[in-house]
Amino acid sequence: MNLPFIADKTFKNKDYTTKTLAKGEYDNCTFINCNFSESYLSTISFLECEFIDCNLSLTKTKETAFKDVVFNNCKLLGVPFQDCNPFLFSVRFNNCILSLASFYNLKIKFTTFKSCKLEQTDFTNTDLTASTFDECDLHKAIFDSSIIERADFTTSKNISINPENNRIKGAKFSKANALGLLSHYNIDIL
Repeated sequence: MNLPFIADKTFKNKDYTTKTLAKGEYDNCTFINCNFSESYLSTISFLECEFIDCNLSLTKTKETAFKDVVFNNCKLLGVPFQDCNPFLFSVRFNNCILSLASFYNLKIKFTTFKSCKLEQTDFTNTDLTASTFDECDLHKAIFDSSIIERADFTTSKNISINPENNRIKGAKFSKANALGLLSHYNIDIL
């Protein structure tokens, strides 16, 4: 089944909670101030698209393709990115709320998270090699069996990563947030 091909279009102030976004392949499209909350984006393909000021909280993403997609000032609470099509999966997040989202078992090397709220976000078994967490809040974010080699956490806060359960070689931490590497040992640092 061939899906419709939609290219170079801008979608502004659309509410996709009542009428869903048409299935298709969206190429170089921009979505501005659109509400996708709890919508079905399953099997839709987004290539080189940008989402600005959109609400994508609790969207269903089974086999959704995000290829070189940028999210700016978006709300993505509880989005199960692990359900997305992993082929060429590539995203960037700027000033987004990604709390309770899940990247379980994804390979997202070189991903940029800038000024994002990542509270209780699940990075279990995620390959984040050389990714950047710039000024992010990682309160209770889950890193278990994750690859964070060469990742940069120097400007982020509320980091808690067990170095025994994750691959962290070459990861960058500031002196202040490096204490989050010791939190699993139940020791007092004065």
